[in-house]
Amino acid sequence: MRSKLFVPGVRPELFAKALASEADAISFDLEDAVPDARKAEARVHVAQFVFSPEARRAGKLLIVRCNALASPHFEADVQALAGSGIALVNLPKAESADEVRAAIACIERAEATCATSARMALLATIETPRALRRAAEIAGAHPRVAGLQLGLGDLFEPAGIARRDAANVHATMFALRMATLDAGVFAIDGAFTAIDDPEGFEAEASMARRLGFVGKSCVHPRQVALANKVFRPTAAELAWAQRIVDAAREAAAHGRGVFVVDGRMIDRPFLQRAERVLAAAATLSSTESQ
Repeated sequence: MRSKLFVPGVRPELFAKALASEADAISFDLEDAVPDARKAEARVHVAQFVFSPEARRAGKLLIVRCNALASPHFEADVQALAGSGIALVNLPKAESADEVRAAIACIERAEATCATSARMALLATIETPRALRRAAEIAGAHPRVAGLQLGLGDLFEPAGIARRDAANVHATMFALRMATLDAGVFAIDGAFTAIDDPEGFEAEASMARRLGFVGKSCVHPRQVALANKVFRPTAAELAWAQRIVDAAREAAAHGRGVFVVDGRMIDRPFLQRAERVLAAAATLSSTESQ
């Protein structure tokens, strides 16, 4: 999921365009992009689309950012989406493991009323100081938690923290990434709202990639190509990974667990990373050939 494109739930005329884009994932937004008076309308638009044959055939990862658990809309959002085949429910404002478990219990109740066996996983957005402190607990709260997403706007702006200060961004990304490692789930970066600053977007995305994030959220289609480029394994990375895997195979045949590649001592953690790089590239290649 190199790129995740947000689409407002009240803009159904944009749904098919988003689906036809190069984004790996489409995230239909029922929360911030939708005023309270139009929540029910947006829910209907999104539900109709994600249940459509067009959406099911697209081969995209479909995500819906629901309203917060404490809102009067969350249960209706989940009920409308159950059985649709979307991959992830994006839960905003998650602040504790108990909240995550309560949200998943609501999802399970909704799914129990459906004839289909389709199941939705959870992507929790970390966007408050309390949530960041508890990020590892949130990530490990339930097997249905697939990943954590960073929300720097809600986290930084009320506190007066400078978003363009790379040190601030790096510290927060690092904390989130450590939390996902503890739970064994993925981390995806949040949005970069300055759509007229491609250099800033690419710099922030590159920082996230260096920290092991899988991709970045996009608020405009023009950001998608940037995210896809940043998070695509380079030829040099693939060649390095292949050399490690080949050397590991030869070392194993001779009963060695540690070996040397290009003058560097390599052991199991390096091999694991190389295997992940090659697997991600294979998945990407398979997706692009469809």
